[in-house]
Amino acid sequence: MKPALGSFRGSDSRNRCAQRAVCARGAARAALALLFAGSAQAGPPPGSAAFSEELAARVATAAERFGPDYVPRTRHLDDHGAARFTNRLVLEESPYLLQHAHNPVNWYPWGDEAFETARRLGRPVLLSIGYSTCHWCHVMEEESFEDLEIARYMNQNYIAIKVDREERPDVDDVYMDAVQLISGSGGWPMTMWLTPDRRPFYGGTYFPPRDSPRFQRPGLLSLLEQLRRLYDEEPERVLAAGLDLTRRIEAGSTHRGGLGMPGTRELERALAAYLRSYDAENGGLRQQRKFPSSLPLPFLLRAHLRSGDETPLRMARTTLDAMRRGGIYDHVGGGFHRYTTEPTWTVPHFEKMLYDNAQLVTAFTEAYQLTGDPAYAQVARDVLAYVSREMTSPLGSFYAATDADSEGEEGTFFVWNPAQVGKAVGAELAPLALAAYGVKAQGNFEQRMTVLRRDRSVAELAAEFERPPAQVEAELEQIRIRLRETRAGRVPPLRDDKQLVGWNGLMIQAYVRAGFALQEPDWIARGARAARVLLERAASDGRLARYLKDGRAHGIGVLDDYAFLIAALLDLFEVNGDPFWLDRALELQADLDRRFFDEEGGGYFMTPSDGERLLVRQKPGSDGALPSGNSVAALNLLRLYSLTSGEAYRERAEMTLRAFSGVLAQRPTSLGRMLDAVDYLAGTPKEILIVTPESRSEADPFLAELARVFLPNRIVVVTTESELSELSGRVPLLEHKRALDGKPTAYVCEDRVCEAPARSAAQFAKQIRAPRKKQPAK
Repeated sequence: MKPALGSFRGSDSRNRCAQRAVCARGAARAALALLFAGSAQAGPPPGSAAFSEELAARVATAAERFGPDYVPRTRHLDDHGAARFTNRLVLEESPYLLQHAHNPVNWYPWGDEAFETARRLGRPVLLSIGYSTCHWCHVMEEESFEDLEIARYMNQNYIAIKVDREERPDVDDVYMDAVQLISGSGGWPMTMWLTPDRRPFYGGTYFPPRDSPRFQRPGLLSLLEQLRRLYDEEPERVLAAGLDLTRRIEAGSTHRGGLGMPGTRELERALAAYLRSYDAENGGLRQQRKFPSSLPLPFLLRAHLRSGDETPLRMARTTLDAMRRGGIYDHVGGGFHRYTTEPTWTVPHFEKMLYDNAQLVTAFTEAYQLTGDPAYAQVARDVLAYVSREMTSPLGSFYAATDADSEGEEGTFFVWNPAQVGKAVGAELAPLALAAYGVKAQGNFEQRMTVLRRDRSVAELAAEFERPPAQVEAELEQIRIRLRETRAGRVPPLRDDKQLVGWNGLMIQAYVRAGFALQEPDWIARGARAARVLLERAASDGRLARYLKDGRAHGIGVLDDYAFLIAALLDLFEVNGDPFWLDRALELQADLDRRFFDEEGGGYFMTPSDGERLLVRQKPGSDGALPSGNSVAALNLLRLYSLTSGEAYRERAEMTLRAFSGVLAQRPTSLGRMLDAVDYLAGTPKEILIVTPESRSEADPFLAELARVFLPNRIVVVTTESELSELSGRVPLLEHKRALDGKPTAYVCEDRVCEAPARSAAQFAKQIRAPRKKQPAK
């Protein structure tokens, strides 16, 4: 088993990496005393200049905050358990950067200091980008960045920079484009060679430490040597490569459209393209690795709703069923892993990302609304229970991710063998547990361990074990509880405890939409609590930070942070009618429009106009594991137009869609989530207004009917007679609307034309189920 790269000292080892997200951040105070006393066993990284007195003092002060119970995340320890090496990353807040604070590499954080040093010393830059829960990032750290020979060569010949892609997605996007241009693919860890003026001239992803036939690629040390020689001996080639890559990145990030407004044709082309690539046996797309986001489930559900065609619904259901039964789902603790390494959704890459789980809760909730299948509702409940239990900060905001690794191995925390299951659940329940989860002696994972699946229904198990289905269900729940209690005694994976604003926006949406659809007001309250935390702590003068950590704001918010949080605030306004949420959404949208929008070409840049000037100012134009900020922003603008009648919102929405019309026409599946905005325009969204005599809660019977219907393209406003005059200034649709005869009254409208006022929930239910109008094909 590989050695763990860090642990706590003086505490139960089971809590290592769980209670704090910085598994082995800094040295204990004793280590720092040695470091700055000039011990031969402690000091700056090998091959690098000694720290200045001022820098040494800053490093000492920064490391003291971690307390005496930490063991540094490194194998380079002295006889006292203190780190032999400390670099500048100990001054940072990012959990990922802190993981590397005791590598023998003389890491710099991204910034002018690093590039000015490279220019002054005449050295190239080695840029390494990753994130804290990335398995292969850990592998490369242990193999290469903990290797003294490699570290010494880097320190003597390069300026090495570490970047957390979650902290700086803008930097990551620019250089990921470069990697993809060089190699045709991308991923993390990302490894880039740059000139001191930040231009890339070579790069890739994971590299083994040394040349090896096993990997069929050169080793990192060989590349470092070859590319340093190239940099010194053929500078004109390096300059030409850097200029060429920069031009190509710039060209790829320019989206100006010019092909007209996307419409139903793009929706039909996208569905046809997904159908051609669809894996009818396993769900998802026909790929060796299965990512939940590769086949956009919201698009398929909307395609069925729009046309009545059963094909997209069947594609969505097959995929949802395969995921909820497969090993990508954590059947013991809840939550989905990031992806599977094979096509049957069985063997996952075990990290769990907040954004995946947020989007999947929403997808399963919408599928439940459309089909009424209780299995989908149960998945949403289980995932939100997991997030509430394990991924929620004391403030109420949500942590970013958990690692794939524990005890130095991938998946150890999650897999089982028959003996472990039997010991956990007891002899009486063991046969049912083994049958239900497919645990067999040969296993389906490494070392004959098993990733749990749930392929057999309660009815099938009841028939086999000759027990009533209700008893089997109760026993299965008992089994799950016992397995979870047993698993709690294992060393858990690292948890990244930063709370990214954008990812929190997605999870707030998940809580609010599931809470509304499943009539769970506590979930809506949890979403509202998280939103208030972000607004109070991560927003200042209408501007967003990138993330919260230890209750403090860090970084500069990017497009995703604004777009995802605005979407969440609009959802909160729709479910409870509190104008506070609409007002905050309008304030953030105003800042987004002012500092991010491209007034000439349409669409939003990732970074603000007054932010750091990178090599290229990116305009995100593709959806991946996360929807692009432009996809979400386009739909936000359309919702805001429906709510406020503000023409500027519609104009910006249309400019955004036109900016990406070329992509949508030629490669519509690369913007699967932007198709949601196109779908919104393809019909006439319903405008639902409910006015109550005294309290918004009087609208609950109407909202209960709405919760039962899958109606994604709509706006909802709930208000009271006393709030009407003030709110109608922001929502003109409310003008002349009243609670008739002193009773709650609902108005169901399309394009500002309303049905007869509904004074009963039954009448309202009929109106919202009426087919929506369709626009002519475009």
